[in-house]
Amino acid sequence: MSAAPAPFRRLGIVGHPRYPGLEPALETLRRFAAARGLELRAEPGLEPLLPGAGPLEPLDELDLLLTFGGDGTLLRGARLVAPHGVPVLGINLGYVGFLTAIAPTELAPSLERLVRGEYWLDRRMTLEARIGDADGAGRYLALNDAVLHKGGFARVVRLAIFVGEEREEVGSYAADGIILSTPTGSTAYSLSAGGAIVVPSVECILATPICPHTLAVRPLVLPADTVVTVEPLSPTEELVLTVDGQVGEPVRSGDRLTVRRSPVTAALVRFPGQSFFSTLRRKLHWAIEQDGRPGH
Repeated sequence: MSAAPAPFRRLGIVGHPRYPGLEPALETLRRFAAARGLELRAEPGLEPLLPGAGPLEPLDELDLLLTFGGDGTLLRGARLVAPHGVPVLGINLGYVGFLTAIAPTELAPSLERLVRGEYWLDRRMTLEARIGDADGAGRYLALNDAVLHKGGFARVVRLAIFVGEEREEVGSYAADGIILSTPTGSTAYSLSAGGAIVVPSVECILATPICPHTLAVRPLVLPADTVVTVEPLSPTEELVLTVDGQVGEPVRSGDRLTVRRSPVTAALVRFPGQSFFSTLRRKLHWAIEQDGRPGH
């Protein structure tokens, strides 16, 4: 948690056009911005819904990015602006919306709270995922996770896992792949694969195997400054690196995946009363008994 910065004046907008609630939400935002003298900048494709809005770039001129969609839209927006230190407010037009902060019906009062400075910034660590020795190309920023997995009809793959700059071997095993996630990503794919839920303030890297072919392999929680290296041992052309479930590239024979903590942090806007555990209960029904009350 950190103190709120200066008031937001330039607002960037990223949205997923397939959500039916996008247009009325953008109209609410447009009216609010016009009344307060705020500048709106929209990504390509949203300009027809926001007359008068400027282009989204340059990103470093933005004071705040608003994402309209689900968690995928927020992840996409966060990867765009996190390197420029721009905070992100997610408006949930999707289903679960674990990372998004508000519902469309809360948009107008939440914007008022922003103007009054009634919010805080929830800073999340990110990961840098790199294939081979590429510099720039082949290097990705992940807020949730970097996943090395089989593609197409590939059989299970054998993976060797190493930690540290000295590449100490953790072990090797056959599996469908491995998830290397941040605490933010602990409630996403890693959780579905049997990984632990980690409070975001506990900075670490989670290494969660996907369907390992042995009961002796379990998820690992590693220090945040650990460098994790994954080497495929199976000769296959059907391995894929996927970052935050959205971007990535094929992994060729002889390639190596290196994942480490990135110096970039993603700042998510939160409002008083919002917490990680309240979100767990509300979105994932965690520790909720059948009568709807928290378990004891």
